[in-house]
Amino acid sequence: MIELLSPAGNLEKLEYAYKYGSDAAYVGLHQFSLRARAGNIGINDIEELKRIKGSKKLYAAVNTFFHENNINDLKNSLDEIALFPFDAFIVSDLGAAFILKEYFGKSRSYHLSTQANTLNSAAVKAYKELGFSRIILGREVPLKDIRAIKDQVEDIEIETFVHGSMCMAYSGRCFISAFLSERSANQGDCAHSCRWQYSLNEHHLYALEEATRPGEYFPVFEEDGLTTILSSKDLCMIDHLKELKDAGVDSFKIEGRMKSLYYVASVTRAYRKGLDLLENKISYDEFKGYRDELFNVSHREFSTGFFFDKEQIAKPTEREYLRDYLLIGTVGKKIKGNLYELKLKNKLTINDEIEYIGADILSLDDKNFTLFDEEGNSVDSVNHHQKPFIQTKIELQEGFIIRKRL
Repeated sequence: MIELLSPAGNLEKLEYAYKYGSDAAYVGLHQFSLRARAGNIGINDIEELKRIKGSKKLYAAVNTFFHENNINDLKNSLDEIALFPFDAFIVSDLGAAFILKEYFGKSRSYHLSTQANTLNSAAVKAYKELGFSRIILGREVPLKDIRAIKDQVEDIEIETFVHGSMCMAYSGRCFISAFLSERSANQGDCAHSCRWQYSLNEHHLYALEEATRPGEYFPVFEEDGLTTILSSKDLCMIDHLKELKDAGVDSFKIEGRMKSLYYVASVTRAYRKGLDLLENKISYDEFKGYRDELFNVSHREFSTGFFFDKEQIAKPTEREYLRDYLLIGTVGKKIKGNLYELKLKNKLTINDEIEYIGADILSLDDKNFTLFDEEGNSVDSVNHHQKPFIQTKIELQEGFIIRKRL
């Protein structure tokens, strides 16, 4: 069975990843994750983490680039890390991997991070001998090479990214963020400078000027007429899951620990349905609606990355984020009858036309609902700082996501 692996930047996203179809999820630890601003998981979250996890798999990203002081921090944190219900550690630094393995032994599995840039069967064999049970291949590996690797290395799990943001730098090794904002991508604090808009300055023909930083110039040596020459297209392999399976991929990984709950849930749901189709559990007609929903989630232009050829991904996107819906919030507990708690992210008014989506509910339209404040008074609008309620004729379930079209 192929594993569907989803991102979880915090506990709420973790719960929705599992609820909307993931077999496993990956989270970051505060000090040691390459997504330092994702929220991540701390010592106070352990009991809730155990409840949410249940029998599902949970992996810890310990994939920052370790300097000497970071290694000492890791050593001093091992007793605390042991309290978390992690099934595996995702590691790129061999020193960190050996420290973890010495402490945890065979009680945990060890997955080699994509940041290790593993591209060939010889490297996979070497890492297997070092005790890694799974290799997350570099994003530059094409399908034909994945098949060759799988054929030559027995009893090793292969994980690849199937959806989400890509990077113009080789496997994400980038200094643009540090150069422009003093936030190092290689230490988990990327400012996503490659997504900003730039212009060729008329007085500095070979220099880029970022929109919010006039007078600060970033040198370039080519002119291609694009305002986003550093921003790559997003990866989307929803139509090629069989090719991935045939190549021998064991785990389909979704990128996005920094992204919204709506993104995590919707993308996880689509790939869950894609796997159900692959396993003949549903028809293509049942799958198609969920597949098409991917295009309603905030994204850049889609591509197939490096899997088939590098031409698509080699060209930067010419468009900014595409987004059709705004996340309003989620449905909480049922109070009585058709009255439910609301957990809001954005403002909701009685004049809004909203939709509900669920793990197995494509979408339900609602134009006729009533809103109540915390005291039970009928109101015209509610906002994210409140604890309001919604009454509707539609039968809802706890965990439904509420959205509205932009």
